[in-house]
Amino acid sequence: MSPRRTALIALGVVVAAPVAWIAWSSWTLRAEITAKEDAVIADAGGRAPTFDAAAMDGLPAPVRRYFEFVFPDGPPIDAAFVEIEMRGQFRRPLMQRFEPTTARQVVSLRKPDLVFSADTPIYGPIWAIAYDVFVDGEMEMGAKVLSALRVVDEKSTPELDRISLRRWLLESPAYPMALLPGGPVTWKPVDDSHARAVVSAYGMHASMLATFRADGSLASLEAEEDGDLTTPYHGSGEYTERSGYELVDGVRVPMEFTIARAAGGETYPFWTGRVTSIRFGTE
Repeated sequence: MSPRRTALIALGVVVAAPVAWIAWSSWTLRAEITAKEDAVIADAGGRAPTFDAAAMDGLPAPVRRYFEFVFPDGPPIDAAFVEIEMRGQFRRPLMQRFEPTTARQVVSLRKPDLVFSADTPIYGPIWAIAYDVFVDGEMEMGAKVLSALRVVDEKSTPELDRISLRRWLLESPAYPMALLPGGPVTWKPVDDSHARAVVSAYGMHASMLATFRADGSLASLEAEEDGDLTTPYHGSGEYTERSGYELVDGVRVPMEFTIARAAGGETYPFWTGRVTSIRFGTE
């Protein structure tokens, strides 16, 4: 074999080895995320609906109008989970620049469990996969560059678990069945256009102030305490705005969203975009 041919083969091996490692790492990570999604779906489907129809009349007035708006034909109480695909612009923690991002979320409608994953570019051809998992009251947060090099690895703590419980609540306008009475969310009256949503599960509580529009739609949810803007993760964020409602399987869902950090009376968006696909699954 000529020296030139030997050199070309060696170069090919040098190039192919990291490509194969990245491909294997990507497949492995996505398989792990899919397994977590499947577990949430299986657990949700094994749980009976908890809707308390008798409690509807006792809800605060703006919440009753909201449910009348999102459920024009009545709530589909057989829904157990939801799969959501999103596309938009994402700003990484402690950064200013937004990057195009696609994301997927699988959420239980019968307990506050969710799996979120996103693909976002870092620099040029380099990308990262980020994921947030909250199951059975414990969170796991991570991000890997090129699906292989871990750059975020946050594990369960009491504060992060509570923030993750709030994350399920903050995302709930996309799956309003989870907000019905009888489930983990209770509603407290504030005034004719606001109500306080409190989610209780796993020995924890988290609340957000809901603002409703005149047509009954939910406009925003916001935390009532400042966020810590210095953390290396966004966590749940403290504010979400929802708009562009469309009818999906008999449910009016906000297809446009902004999620932001908030402190000192200011909001700092980090994830803004649109739902591109949503599917409610039953048992």
